Amino acid sequence: MNTPADTGPPDAATTRPRPLAVDLDGTLIRTDMLFELFWSAMSQSPAKAVWALGGLSGGKAALKARLSEAGQVAPESLPYCPDVMGHLTAHREAGGEAILCTASPQAVADTIAAHLGLFDAVKGSSPVLNLKSDAKADFLVERYGQGGFDYVGDSHADLPVWARASRAIVVAPDAGLARKVRSQGGEVETIVRQPEGLKPYWRAMRPHQWAKNLLVFVPALAAHRLTPEALLQASLAFISFSLVASAIYIINDLLDLAADRAHPRKRMRPLASGALPIAHGTLLSPLLLILGLLAGAATGQPAFLAILLLYIGLTTAYSMWLKRKLIVDIFVLAGLYTIRVLAGAAAVQVVPSIWLIGFSMFIFLSLAAIKRQAELVDGVRSGRARASGRAYYVNDLPMISMIAVTAGYVAVLVFALYMSTLGVQRLYGNPMFLWGVAPILLYWITRMTMMAHRGQMHDDPIVYAVKDRISLICMALMGGLFASAALL
Repeated sequence: MNTPADTGPPDAATTRPRPLAVDLDGTLIRTDMLFELFWSAMSQSPAKAVWALGGLSGGKAALKARLSEAGQVAPESLPYCPDVMGHLTAHREAGGEAILCTASPQAVADTIAAHLGLFDAVKGSSPVLNLKSDAKADFLVERYGQGGFDYVGDSHADLPVWARASRAIVVAPDAGLARKVRSQGGEVETIVRQPEGLKPYWRAMRPHQWAKNLLVFVPALAAHRLTPEALLQASLAFISFSLVASAIYIINDLLDLAADRAHPRKRMRPLASGALPIAHGTLLSPLLLILGLLAGAATGQPAFLAILLLYIGLTTAYSMWLKRKLIVDIFVLAGLYTIRVLAGAAAVQVVPSIWLIGFSMFIFLSLAAIKRQAELVDGVRSGRARASGRAYYVNDLPMISMIAVTAGYVAVLVFALYMSTLGVQRLYGNPMFLWGVAPILLYWITRMTMMAHRGQMHDDPIVYAVKDRISLICMALMGGLFASAALL
């Protein structure tokens, strides 16, 4: 690393800060535009993403050029690094020149620079030149001279650039990178980020959503088949669905990056906020999927594995396409809940009754509509005309609320009809206790709809229910009534 020689006392020209070159990926923004563009293309059309990947045959520069055509960038919602932005702003206020110098495609760099309005010049990769490492160093030396600029970067690929800069400004380096930068000599400044460890990975998996997978225990409970073997099989099914669901959640977050960043709460999700690198999320999802399939195979039930594969296919289709289809998305969500019940039945080798399937369809249709209702209420409060990434306008709120209430009441009707069947007489010693379940269900469904209407509902009603004191009391009362009907 070289420093220009002292040529005498400073004057107005020499007191001006040296030009500041700023990297983009992992430096100015807490994300990687290569993966951003890929997942943006995937969210629009998988075919476009596959076409972009075909650019690999022409090298990384050609790949980036294709991705910049296939994907879109929303610069106003990108997760910018506040410390780097503060450093850049102070440099500009001191009269210094700033250049955005990145390996991301030129068109992408231009868009981001135009939005920020803090750069005098912009240089990105072309379809034939990947502006990284030595190529970036050569460009900056040609423009400013050896040691004629400062450089802000974050990775080992930036070492050749720092070696030829006057000052190295290193963003969140690990111990190895920091050591290598200092070994090159010259002035070094470090921008430190608070390490978050494994917390973003755990949050991205959304373990709180695993509560929905407790539905796999319902068939064993309904059939009064609570043997150790049945509980073990249901537990394996729970683990399998939880791991697979986490894999799908990560895929969904990758596809929804732009929409999540525009959402007042979802913008804090690990992938949307940049706390979890997109490259890591891209690798974590298939790993969880493989582990989930292995847990499913451990049940030894081909029918369970078939239902699990159906769930994977349907959730993938939902994430990539069906969630943007009017009404279809609600039915798919309800179906995904019901699939968990069917999977639990397959795991413990129980044939679910038509009453259980019918009740599941309607109660989960109600909960899926409540989920959309909550999103639309949030849209009304945020002043948005429609739900982000969905096919609903805020004016659809009355219709969605009606679906939520109606489907929930029909589910209670199905339960009431079930109580008059011979199957109930065989399973329960005193089925009269079950009549107390119906009014509690009616109250709970009505209250859940009211909570969503008032904007107090979590994005997922089942997750809300397992945290809500009143809902837990309702569940305890209904559980006590079922136990009394079976044991007394």
